[in-house]
Amino acid sequence: MVGAIIEFLDRKYKAFLLAGALLFVVCVSIARYLTGPEFAFSVFYVLPISLVSWHVGRWAGVLVSTFSVLTWLAADLAMAGSYSHFFVPILNEALRYVVFLIITFILAALKNALERERALARTDPLTRLPNRRAFYELAGVELQKCHRHRRPITTVSLDIDNFKRVNDSFGHQAGDDLLCLVAEIIRRNLRATDLAARFGGDEFAVLLPETGADAARAVVQRLQGQLLGAVRTREWPVTFSIGVVTFNDAPEAVDEMVKRADNLMYAVKQSGKNSIKQEVV
Repeated sequence: MVGAIIEFLDRKYKAFLLAGALLFVVCVSIARYLTGPEFAFSVFYVLPISLVSWHVGRWAGVLVSTFSVLTWLAADLAMAGSYSHFFVPILNEALRYVVFLIITFILAALKNALERERALARTDPLTRLPNRRAFYELAGVELQKCHRHRRPITTVSLDIDNFKRVNDSFGHQAGDDLLCLVAEIIRRNLRATDLAARFGGDEFAVLLPETGADAARAVVQRLQGQLLGAVRTREWPVTFSIGVVTFNDAPEAVDEMVKRADNLMYAVKQSGKNSIKQEVV
């Protein structure tokens, strides 16, 4: 539901920006006609083209570029007496159109490149899960929602026991395959509103928004069972230590949630590994 609302607002914002850009172009073209050919207005067309190319996308930049050239051409043709030949304004607009399209494609490509870099900076390159930085950012948003609506929230810390033995016995490729397998099984067991991340090494974190203790226990037990079944099939000598903390009253900071779950996970490791320890706060 939240994702749908955000997507709706994003579409409304883009539609508003595009409509505003087209209206601005009309105003500039009218000013062009009223002031005559002595004044250059190209820079005023570049502004809306640049804005929609960056915020809406390449197709919107092409649309505004085309509309800009057509309205400017209409203004120039209305002043046909100001030119030595009828085709002069048409040639001018063709060249201007090329410039507008170059601006559009450069800005759209730059925006896409920046978005890819931003996504990579928040994604674990091996498992394709969010990394610690992304987890803290997204978990902070969910934490605020739980504060507002007074809903429970659960944090899970999961660590692979004896991970080094897989690397030593089967090679580092097997270790990478194990991490990817764990990530995939975690994904399959979560809802769209849940969040999973790899914190580094063989440690993973899961956030279950609006999830109480009983529901969280069921999710984690199912997850542990599937993980153990998968590694046994591949004869990897590993198990999983899991700490689970459910907050009926959401804490003030993400760091508090993560530390509590980590402490429980480490307690499992110290008491023999391969178990789940849960706490309700």
